[in-house]
Amino acid sequence: MTPAGIASPPKLWTRDFLAVCFGNFFLFMTFYMLAVTLPLFVTGALHASEGRVGLVMTAFLVSTVAVRPFAGRWLGRYDRRKLLAGSLLLFLVCSTAYWFVHSFWVLIALRFAHGLGFGVAATSLAALGAELAPDHRKGEGIGYFSLFMSLAMVVGPALGLAVTDRFADAALFGVCAAMSAAAFVCGLALRVPERLPAAGGSPSGERGWRAYFEPAALPVSVAGAILAFSYGSITTFLSVYARDLGLGSYASLFFMLFAAMIVLFRPFTGRWYDAFGPHPLVYGGCFLLAAGMIALSKATALPMLLAAGMVIGLGFGALLPSYQTLAVQSAPKHRAGLATGTFFVLFDSGYGIGSYVLGVVAASAGYHGMYLVAGLVVAATAIVYYAWVHRRMAAKRVIQAKP
Repeated sequence: MTPAGIASPPKLWTRDFLAVCFGNFFLFMTFYMLAVTLPLFVTGALHASEGRVGLVMTAFLVSTVAVRPFAGRWLGRYDRRKLLAGSLLLFLVCSTAYWFVHSFWVLIALRFAHGLGFGVAATSLAALGAELAPDHRKGEGIGYFSLFMSLAMVVGPALGLAVTDRFADAALFGVCAAMSAAAFVCGLALRVPERLPAAGGSPSGERGWRAYFEPAALPVSVAGAILAFSYGSITTFLSVYARDLGLGSYASLFFMLFAAMIVLFRPFTGRWYDAFGPHPLVYGGCFLLAAGMIALSKATALPMLLAAGMVIGLGFGALLPSYQTLAVQSAPKHRAGLATGTFFVLFDSGYGIGSYVLGVVAASAGYHGMYLVAGLVVAATAIVYYAWVHRRMAAKRVIQAKP
């Protein structure tokens, strides 16, 4: 009980926090359903080569990355409710347009427009989710917010592949449109809090590149970009890789186990972050994710494929919310939107570059070689984190401890 006269601490699970979490869930449901099924649509219905599969994801992420810095800036200058609603509406319109795609280059143009809506909406929801989480439960709150994205990882790929296996592509695009509509409704239901004032000036007072990026968030964002480089190989190529192994019907099960491990341990990772800090989660996550990728590169049968998916899920589930929380906490509160945008600009850049580069690797060395390279790249994340984040945090604590 709270003593009389003392205000109780802010709650985490408010109506608005739930709205932003469910909006994020439906947004990423659409993203993941399309991420794992469009490669099949491209090589099947559109009769394009496998070499073009990576371009479909790259076109989406190029526009997403391009708009992220502006989204972070706009969150500090304009009506955040209208910005969120407008971006979700654009995302919905693009989701319904897949019904009318009959050529590869029309699909590329649509993916570019779809990425614009996604970039602004995802940045807005992530910034608002971090802002709505109370300070004393920041790691836990961002962890739960990311959990809804992880739930989309569980349901989205499995649902998308199941619909594709049993129905025509039109049914898949109809489900995606419904998910996008649900995200739009959540955005309309969200009561956006008043913008936090800047200390010594408004957020729009910044000039140059600092008006679009948060410098303090750059080190951990670079580590996030390397993580995303390897992670792109999972969502973009796993369904094709499983089909080549003769295990195509089990691709949805892979994604279910991958994301189930994230969901099961996410409530604990947020609390561990708040209690022990990010370092144990980051180094442990790097080890697990690298080991899982290397195991995936050696997979020839179903047990190894599924076991690799579970280990990858554990590693990714520890790393992503830890990096995102570090990015938000590195910046002043009034620049949380810019910090979020900065993190996801680099994360999405790594994702898009990885989807393309690892696709080229797969074309020359096969998918086994591609996943081996992805595992080695993940291992490099730990080195970058130690050099650019861990050491800087330790030095900052030393400086703050001096009288």
